[in-house]
Formats: sequence, C-alpha cells, structure tokens
Amino acid sequence: MSKHLPLREAVLSWLEHARGLPPTPQAITDVALAALPQWETLEYAVAAAAPRDEHPDLYGKVEGDWVPSFSALLGESGLGEATRLIAQGADVPLAEVADSFVTFCTGPAPVPERWLLLDADLPRGTRIPLGRYTLQTFTLDELRETVPMPGLHGLQPRSLDLDLIADAPFLHVPDPGLKVTRRPTWFDIPGPRAEAQHWQALLPLVLWDSELLRVNSAFAVARGRRFGLHPQNVPTTIKISEDPQGHEQEFEVRDTGDFYVPASHLTALTGFCTAISSKIDAVMAGASHQQRIVNRRAGRLKRAARHLLAAYQRTHTDDTVWEVEADDLHLDYVIALEALLISPNDERGGIASNIRSRASALFLTPEHQKEARKIVQGAYSARSTYVHGDVIKNQTEQEEQKKLEELRALRLLTRQIILRWLVLTPSDTEDLAPLLDDAAQCTSCRHRIDQPLRDFFTTTPPSSLPADITAT
Repeated sequence: MSKHLPLREAVLSWLEHARGLPPTPQAITDVALAALPQWETLEYAVAAAAPRDEHPDLYGKVEGDWVPSFSALLGESGLGEATRLIAQGADVPLAEVADSFVTFCTGPAPVPERWLLLDADLPRGTRIPLGRYTLQTFTLDELRETVPMPGLHGLQPRSLDLDLIADAPFLHVPDPGLKVTRRPTWFDIPGPRAEAQHWQALLPLVLWDSELLRVNSAFAVARGRRFGLHPQNVPTTIKISEDPQGHEQEFEVRDTGDFYVPASHLTALTGFCTAISSKIDAVMAGASHQQRIVNRRAGRLKRAARHLLAAYQRTHTDDTVWEVEADDLHLDYVIALEALLISPNDERGGIASNIRSRASALFLTPEHQKEARKIVQGAYSARSTYVHGDVIKNQTEQEEQKKLEELRALRLLTRQIILRWLVLTPSDTEDLAPLLDDAAQCTSCRHRIDQPLRDFFTTTPPSSLPADITAT
C-alpha cells in the first residue's frame, strides 16, 4: 500500500471535502465533473497508480482523450456512495474507504460471475463443486468482501442488504461476458431463463431430495467491483418474535422454501452431487466415436432436465399449483419422460405403451413397476385431453385435489426416472431403451438394471432411499 500512498492521500482529501457537498448523487457527480482541485488531484493519482494499459476498465474517452472514468471511480468503486453518506453526516470509516478505493483501482479486474439464489436452507460452510459451478453459502463477512466498500455495510439502509442473504445458498459460475449492473437480471438478456441455462448445476440438487427447489433470483457479480443485488429481488417472509418484555416484533427474513439440508447430511450431499455431476458430464461429453450418438444422448438429457426444472420453477408447493398451469406442468413432465425413454426405432403409434413399459422397468419390485405404469398412463390421458383441446368440465374440490396428487406423483416419478437413467446410461451406446425392453420382457435380464441401481443407492444415497430400493 505504501507505493500507492499518493492515491490514498488523494482519496482522503476528497472525502474530507465531501463534508461540504450537497448530499445527492447527481450533485456529487456534478461536482466531480466541475473538475474541482480535489477531484483533479484524485484523477491524476489514479492515472499514476493505475495506468490505462494495465487497467483499461477504469478509463473512458472524453473528446478523444483517455481519462479516468468518473462513473467507474464514483459509481463502481463505491466512492460516490461514501461521498454521499459523508455529505449527509454519516460516520463513515474514512481510512477503510480509502484503502478499499486503492484496492479497487490497483487490483486486477475480477471475472464477472452469475449468482443464482436458491430457495433452500443449507448448512453454513457449504461449498460443493458442480462442474464449472460452485454451490456455496456465504457468511456475512464473506459477502462483505464481494462489495467494493465493505466499510459502508450497515450505513445504506435497504440499498444493499447483505444481512438478508447471509448464509443463503448460491450457485455461482464465472461468466466473462456478463455485464454487471444493479438492475433486475431475470430477463436482462435474450436467451433461456436461469433454471434452463444453468440446468447442469441445478439437476443434481433436484435429484438429491424430493422437496421442491427453485431459483429465486439471478444476480450479476464482479467481486470487489459490483454486486447486482437489490433487496426487492430476494423473496422474503415476515416472522414474529417476542422481546424480553413480551412485546411482539416483526422482522423480515429470506424465504427458504422446503428444501432443507441438515449439517449432518452435508457430506452425503457433497458425495451425491459429485457423483451425479460426473455422470451428467459423461453424458454431455460422451466416450463414443459416433458423434451422432453422443449429440442425440446429450440433447435428450438436456431437454429432459430443462422441462423438469421449468415445471419445478412454476410449482410453489404441490398443493398450490395454479389450475391454469397444472396441464402445462403435465406436459413438461411427459416431455421429460419421452426425451429419455423414446427409442429412434419406436413406431409412432406405440410410444405411450413403450414409455409405460420402460418407465416401469426402471423400478425393482412388481408393486412399484405397476405404480409407475399407472402414473404414466394417467399422465398420457391428461396430456391427450389437454393437447387435443377437449373441454374439461368444472371439477369438484375432491377432483381438483386428486389432480394435484396425480401431478405430484408424476413429478416424483419423473425425478426418479431421470436419476435412474443417469445411473444406468452407458457412455458408448445410443440409448437405454433396448436394455429396458429386455428387462421388461425377460426376468433373467433384470440384473442388468437392478444391480447397478442397488450399487449406486448403496454407495451414493440421496437424502432418502427410494421405496423400491428399501423393499429389496
């Protein structure tokens, strides 16, 4: 820091001058643009400590000349917010702000990242690699290190509420081309939605537990530069507690949903996610020299996962599915099943029958095979009614409840089939259909299905063992 002492002193001089400035962002920007001596001294110090050839992200062109960008120096660095707070009379730690600004200017530019906030409750200290992604719960101190001016934490009411997301689970992944802003990022660029774009990291978590898991928000992050968080993008709920005097107090907390992992399960979750991620990677990469086969198999998994996650994203709870969307969710699950279980050699008229047979072959006991066939049959009936545009009569409350129960059963079946397909699918064959057809017709062939599934669920169990595994 000693070699950057002139820059640090220039920052401190500017901050001292801030006590007499108008406390509005536009007024502060106007002052900087007016080229006051304190601001000019700061710009010269930045140019000397962080020349443009080493830090091009700090510069902009003005009348043909490259000069330090006031939007970067005031906005991205957090210096403008510190200036505003000082102008308002807040007790800002000047030395810490100055040190943070020096680090911002002289440190390497960070690689932008995409952060997905999940509606889940995971143990503190969770850090699980998922291919290019990492599933992580950040402590408050760790979150503070991601923002440009950690010393301002707590001085900005509701503008950057890090307490709200402390210990929250994030999937984060480097995204070098990402533009980091503070505006909502859900539909910020053309392309697939977050749950579809990042399916390879989300799928292992969905397969771990039967509880619903969704992406609550997507943020753009450049650590130490910009954190695209706005509290409005974090779903919250109100809780009530009593103070020592017995008075009720309301406080806002992040909505965690029903997906909960106790600390005692963290090791198992890590092992399961690692194993499933490896299987996903193997399917997407393949070990076959027949590129057509590799692409087809990878495309099927991608399609199935995206439709499963799309259905999850629109299901808040199994009991509160919007009636107008229930049929769409049926379609998503059926498409996911077809993507994995249809064979290129199937005749068009026998698709539904083949899906029923192959889905049931993935289960180990006659009882559960029969149940799988029943669920698939019901799903195809609902699909035909919806797709063909048949008029559905008004249903009683009991009929609506039965429909939701059937939809939940289909969700759980689809999840199990994707998991078992991943366990059984080899990397050098076209698809799993011939093996499942053999198992459905030949009892002696069942070991080729049953044994790999038993081995997987024994060595790498999810949060709870499937009923057909425990029954054998």
